[in-house]
Amino acid sequence: MRIAVVGTGYVGLVAGTCFAESGNTVFCIDIDEEKIRLLQDGKVPIYEPGLEELLRRNVHDGRLKFTTSYEEGMKGAQVVFIAVGTPPDEDGSADLKYVLSAAKSVGEQMKAYTVVVDKSTVPVGTARKVQAAIQGATSQEFDVVSNPEFLKEGAAIDDFLKPDRVVIGSDTKRAAELMDELYGPFVRTGNPIIHMDIESAELTKYAANAMLATRISFMNEIANICTRVGANIDSVRKGIGSDARIGSRFLFAGLGYGGSCFPKDVQAIVRTSKEYGYDFEIIKAVETVNENQKRLLFDIVHQHYAGDLKGKHFAVWGLSFKPNTDDMREAPAIVIVNALLEAGATVRAFDPEAMEEAQKRHFGDRIQYAENPMEAIEGADGLILVTEWNEFRRPDFDAVKELLRGPVIFDGRNIYRRKTLESLGFTYYGIGT
Repeated sequence: MRIAVVGTGYVGLVAGTCFAESGNTVFCIDIDEEKIRLLQDGKVPIYEPGLEELLRRNVHDGRLKFTTSYEEGMKGAQVVFIAVGTPPDEDGSADLKYVLSAAKSVGEQMKAYTVVVDKSTVPVGTARKVQAAIQGATSQEFDVVSNPEFLKEGAAIDDFLKPDRVVIGSDTKRAAELMDELYGPFVRTGNPIIHMDIESAELTKYAANAMLATRISFMNEIANICTRVGANIDSVRKGIGSDARIGSRFLFAGLGYGGSCFPKDVQAIVRTSKEYGYDFEIIKAVETVNENQKRLLFDIVHQHYAGDLKGKHFAVWGLSFKPNTDDMREAPAIVIVNALLEAGATVRAFDPEAMEEAQKRHFGDRIQYAENPMEAIEGADGLILVTEWNEFRRPDFDAVKELLRGPVIFDGRNIYRRKTLESLGFTYYGIGT
């Protein structure tokens, strides 16, 4: 099948590469000429495990191509995916200008029946707006489909090639059957392709992320209670996670969620609800809890030093919002590091992938950047763990203690054992432990 993907951001690049991997001919279209040149040379502008190798192989084999031209990219395409950004406006609503601009350009180059797929995360009603934008630019027959993505950063390739479900919202049998054919190779083990109306598909993505965000904020609230009553959040997590009605996933307490999806989608579903006259109180509370949680570790640090951080120097391990990505959008590290700096402390940080992002977009030269984890902690008054990268899980604690000026660890992800560290002479702080 011949496919066009508009947008070479995270979703578009992963989707285009994975569709090419299953034997399709894929053109990825983007108006950013520099990005297209990089991609044509096999260079990936984002960090996602396995993506660069897969992209280079499919470029080499001629199945994956990149262009700035809609005319070139859409020539002969049976399916066109729109995977451009939908950044939040100030009021939390999704900004659809890029989606609708792409839809108009798609319509202008349409030469025959085409299925146009909304792959970007968009609010309910977007498909109808996309349909109107295309109709204004073409007399060709087409269908618009909603096909939300459920990719986890750090595991996106596996998620796409082996999805636990594929959601397709369509109005016609013709479009549904073409989408079934396209996704058939990815669901051979029996995971479902779930067909529904377009509005339900659009809402499904927001509902899924809102539910997961709710679990995270709920567990962080429970962790905060644990701290006050002397309970242990890990024990509570195991106790409730063994209930089949609840399950064990997304029950880890920590510093709150970040990234490109949860914060934006939570805001968007609140805004959509308001537009339709409904006050989504639970999700508004989820957002409030999450923002408070991002500052929690700083508050613990501040309290440990009796409110005086002037002249203190801290090592920070982890800057990305989660492991296996360089994404720092809405990352707790931004809140924590800025609060430390405002309080008069200095910071030396290390992250396996997000250092360049941190320096370019967030901290500049206001903090120091270490070459490795142990360099970061040398001479620090304390170690603050923000992101649970695997390489941080089993350090040589004797060496850590020797390098630190003060043997104190602030563990924002509960990856260390209090008893072990205290037996080694550390002062240890976790979240709800």
